[in-house]
Amino acid sequence: MSSVVNKLANATERESSETQALIAVKQLEKAALELVASYEDCACYAEAIREVPRAYQSSDQRTDFEKLIEAEVNKVKGASSTSLENHPLIRQFREAVWKVHHEGQSMPGDEQEDIVMTSTQTSLLNITCPLTGKPVTQLTEPVRSADCRHIYEKVPIMHYMKNQRPPKCPIAGCPRVLQVGRVICDSLLQVEIEELRSSGPSAPSAENIEDLADDEDDSNE
Repeated sequence: MSSVVNKLANATERESSETQALIAVKQLEKAALELVASYEDCACYAEAIREVPRAYQSSDQRTDFEKLIEAEVNKVKGASSTSLENHPLIRQFREAVWKVHHEGQSMPGDEQEDIVMTSTQTSLLNITCPLTGKPVTQLTEPVRSADCRHIYEKVPIMHYMKNQRPPKCPIAGCPRVLQVGRVICDSLLQVEIEELRSSGPSAPSAENIEDLADDEDDSNE
């Protein structure tokens, strides 16, 4: 009888501990969402302030810069379709929590993403810069859009955004409008590029594919 009581007590203690851990994780996630929301707001305001000199029109009347900035902020937020729930930083947080008890297992939803992975098995959406044609592994200063997740060389994409209105992503078919404050070298980009670089020979390049095609043609002749 005492052993049963002890088992029940231990089970209750474990359940209580797991419940407290779950509550703590939920509180951390809530704090993380608030931090990311603040980060996004700061990025929007920074981008809006950069746009003010272009939007400003001199006149005889006094300019209400508060309204001007507010209008630019609304434009920037309207052009952004990033959801906090799908933000890369929130995803990193959830992956870290998942790995505590599910190391080596895919998170729910990742299975569908695996289906659309490229033949190189990389999570990068593009492996060459659309402006320079260089592979992302050879870029001096790689940056990535926080909205569409495409990668570019920093200097050419900044020059492109400065001269294009609106500065749509140069990747063919991508409708996203780029924002200076949201085209950055995020914390995972260098890691993902290094993973692509280390995969090396296992990931066939365009030149390798062409060589194989030539060899096949020669054999058919």
